Amino acid sequence: MRNEFPAGMVWLVGAGPGDPDLLTRKAERLIRAADVIFFDALVGDDVLALAGKGARLVSVGKRSGRHSKAQGAINDLLLAAARAGQRVVRLKGGDPSVFGRSAEEIDHCTQGGVAVRICPGITTASAAVASAGTSLTLRGSARAITFLTAHARAGEALQLDWPALASSQQTLGIYMGRAAAPDIARELIAAGLPKATPVMVAVNVSRPDERLIRGQLGSLGFLVATISDDDPTLLLIGEVACARAPVPVVPTVGDMVRLTGSL
Repeated sequence: MRNEFPAGMVWLVGAGPGDPDLLTRKAERLIRAADVIFFDALVGDDVLALAGKGARLVSVGKRSGRHSKAQGAINDLLLAAARAGQRVVRLKGGDPSVFGRSAEEIDHCTQGGVAVRICPGITTASAAVASAGTSLTLRGSARAITFLTAHARAGEALQLDWPALASSQQTLGIYMGRAAAPDIARELIAAGLPKATPVMVAVNVSRPDERLIRGQLGSLGFLVATISDDDPTLLLIGEVACARAPVPVVPTVGDMVRLTGSL
């Protein structure tokens, strides 16, 4: 681990969607070895409990427009800790490279002479369809996946290519989409996506209080009405939102005899 994580280095580590069992083995090793961990608001206590006894835990979380630290300040904290000779983990919910502003942190550290590496994590969309027993792609009806963020500056409209997003045979995974859900539905319908298009609102994915709410695009605004500002929410739009994996068939003794020729 010392060769992988020497003093004065920064690792951007994916914490996954919440369930500590969904961490990679590498992520767990890095968390245990860190001297200081700068963590997002969506990183749960069960994940933070894996830190070494002497590790310093620093919250730099952002949620629903309430920032504990500006991005520039986070960049400076990472650089300063690494220059002080500490092993630094920047712990991010999901995967660091999916709407995690990793590029800004990487650029700042490398320009300051600090080595940075990335440990990927399971992104929320993958965990959501796993919980739902379905898939992000479906042969013949969902041939592409588009991930996008619905986060926009206060007072600004979402500037997205709605006609391209409304094209058929794809799955839309919309991060940070709870507040903008009514606008998303309206724009997609106006661009030609049918009101009856299946949607799934995935809340607190992989956690004990997970909720998967299914419905249709035309009622998306209604579906998110009961979700708290603080609950991490992903919108899945497309045929995958109504598909379900087949119930596994438990083989009988007769099946085993036919397969093996004996008991």
